[in-house]
Amino acid sequence: MSEKKILLGNEAIARGAYEAGVKVSAAYPGTPSTEVSESLAKYEEVYAEWAPNEKVATEVAIGASIAGVRSMCAMKHVGLNVAADPLYTAAYTGVNGGMVVVVADDPGMYSSQNEQDTRMVARAAMVPVVEPSDSAEAKAFMKYAFELSEEYDTPVILRTTTRLSHSQGLVELEERKVPQDIPYERNAAKYVMMPGNAIKRHLAVEARMKRMAEDANTMPINRAEYRDLSVGFITCGIAYQYIREAMPEASVLKLGLVNPLPRKLIEEFAAKVGRLYIFEELEPVIEEQVKAWGISKAIGKEIFTIQGEYSANLLREKVLGQKIQAVPEEGVPARPPILCPGCPHRSVFTALKRLKIRAAGDIGCYTLGAVAPLGVIDTTICMGASISSLHGMEKARGREYIKDWVAVIGDSTFMHTGVNSLMNMVYNQARGTVIILDNSTTGMTGHQDHAATGKTLKGEIVPAICIPELCRAMGITHVREVNAFDQAELEKVIREEVNADALSVIIAQAPCALLKGMKFPNKCRPIPEKCKKCGACLKPGCPALTKNEDGTISIDETMCNGCGLCMQLCKFGAIEQVKAGE
Repeated sequence: MSEKKILLGNEAIARGAYEAGVKVSAAYPGTPSTEVSESLAKYEEVYAEWAPNEKVATEVAIGASIAGVRSMCAMKHVGLNVAADPLYTAAYTGVNGGMVVVVADDPGMYSSQNEQDTRMVARAAMVPVVEPSDSAEAKAFMKYAFELSEEYDTPVILRTTTRLSHSQGLVELEERKVPQDIPYERNAAKYVMMPGNAIKRHLAVEARMKRMAEDANTMPINRAEYRDLSVGFITCGIAYQYIREAMPEASVLKLGLVNPLPRKLIEEFAAKVGRLYIFEELEPVIEEQVKAWGISKAIGKEIFTIQGEYSANLLREKVLGQKIQAVPEEGVPARPPILCPGCPHRSVFTALKRLKIRAAGDIGCYTLGAVAPLGVIDTTICMGASISSLHGMEKARGREYIKDWVAVIGDSTFMHTGVNSLMNMVYNQARGTVIILDNSTTGMTGHQDHAATGKTLKGEIVPAICIPELCRAMGITHVREVNAFDQAELEKVIREEVNADALSVIIAQAPCALLKGMKFPNKCRPIPEKCKKCGACLKPGCPALTKNEDGTISIDETMCNGCGLCMQLCKFGAIEQVKAGE
């Protein structure tokens, strides 16, 4: 009897890749995709790496595919934007060994700056997309995607979503089967995408998609479930589960291949059911195509939202006309996201706020510097954009304008795309100050390593890229390193550099408070008799500090990491630092 396990959707995707015989995987961490690579790294037979960004990861997978082995890359939906350049061209070159691109969308934007739909990108890139609806399908569809990739000579996208990636389901484990490496044969017409070759490959792509669309009508991952013919749904992904919960007797056309679509199968299903609904999260990708084929009775975004996650209750309300009244739990306090106690970012933002300096922000935990009580970050666009935005501000308004601004970016984000942005500032003779918040990890996605930490995804110890020396190698002379918790030094260095007529980089160094192996020898303790009740220590918003009814403060020692920020802000010596346990 084969073994069965309850797996996260992401773990199941990794298991499917393992069983399919994948040999090379590359990724950049990004919620909700991160666990795919972390799970895959546990299999010794698979080479798995963190790449600096998604473009590089995709190119690694392409190279491995051309060399004749099964390969993959993984990313979240906005990461696909970074990977778009190689992906669009890989659709033209096709593959040698099978290649799958795992992309995790984020309906509801739980951890993302936009809500884009990967199916839209895939349609433009002319890349097939498969989409599972539970963990068992996640594993099975991953294996099937490799078969499709090799049969149709194309990279294939496996699309998942936050709900699927982070929900659990029962999965049957099977043995790993590694296909024979496919010999590489030199073929410039296929792999060298200069215009003369690309024109011909475009024709091949169109023919491939046409053939695949026809074959999709009989593919096992597309299936019609006929029950009550008075109502039918066309759906895909996790939305299928909501239909089965809310309307178990309804007929369903469940699409596993969502690009290209099986026209004959859809037309046949539509003809057999009375009312026809298209139930798909985010963009009306299926709906627009179905209506373009003349199936006008289909109902979709007229009643279903184009934003956020779907649910069984949405069906009950919009189709069944049931009024759903959710009763909120009483007494549950609001829990807005907040920087952890002992977070070095809080200290840097406190210094910026005291100096009345605004920040062009970036993607990471430090984006929380935009909200109260810190409120110093004014912009957040995409990975690396803080540096480029600051450069644009200077070129638009002049040097004096950006003396009130800095760019802030994390160490992992700097390695991802910030290097290029900083290089642009050097090249185009910019001024301005960039603060690299170096907490020695990729904090927001769960503490993954990167090129500047000296440790790989597989746990190997390797030489770490030295960020200060990298900056100096670009020709930047104003490179300052400072302890992120030293308020006096921080303020001094920031004041000096924003007023310097030069491009400057400040590296604020202190490890993430949640980093594995971190030890905190000290705690901060209030001295009530010295407290003047001014509230200065409360202004950074550390969750370890609370205000008492009499105006003095308390410090929860179970939360306090002894960073000393509150102590430095107190002018009256009403907070002391003591050894933990004293």
